[in-house]
Amino acid sequence: MTIFTPSHSTPEPRVTSNVVSMTTSAAVPTGSEGAITAGDTVTDRLVEANRRYAEAFTDPGMDASPVLHVAVVACMDARLDLHKALGLQLGDCHTIRNAGGVVTDDVIRSLTISQRKLGTRSIVLIHHTGCGLEALTEDFRTELEMEIGQRPSWAVESFRDVDQDVRQSMQRVRTSPFLLHTDDVRGFVFDVRTGLLREVDPA
Repeated sequence: MTIFTPSHSTPEPRVTSNVVSMTTSAAVPTGSEGAITAGDTVTDRLVEANRRYAEAFTDPGMDASPVLHVAVVACMDARLDLHKALGLQLGDCHTIRNAGGVVTDDVIRSLTISQRKLGTRSIVLIHHTGCGLEALTEDFRTELEMEIGQRPSWAVESFRDVDQDVRQSMQRVRTSPFLLHTDDVRGFVFDVRTGLLREVDPA
């Protein structure tokens, strides 16, 4: 697959970073420019960051069809920086994320639109180590019902074996009657400690 090869000719400089202690508190003053200050919310900070982004923004002139004709389905975990991890740039792929990166009916909906209307052909599925869904069970729905008085219609999609859940996701994609292209479907587990992908054998 071409998913792991950058599609643009200009290489990006290697980025190094230091580990920084961070907080998600909505009202912690930090004193540094652009950081959260007293009275701000996280959303305020995001809106302000967007304003600065828009000041330097230029229309890249792209359409909605991904350059690499690939859709990536992955967990919503904040530790996964998919574009950096896969060498992707703006416009390269469709990215579909949810809790666990599992293939649900709504993921099939997005993939169907991605393939039939926007030209993607390859599908990459990415789970990861240390996923929060490994600590949940379907009892979570019962807990919600006891608290709220209404049982969720959706499944938690929790799992104990990450490899097996990747295989289940691959099988759901490959057997969907709505998808045109199911010959290039591959599944991986991303190691949050090393940053490496490990491919899962579909058998």
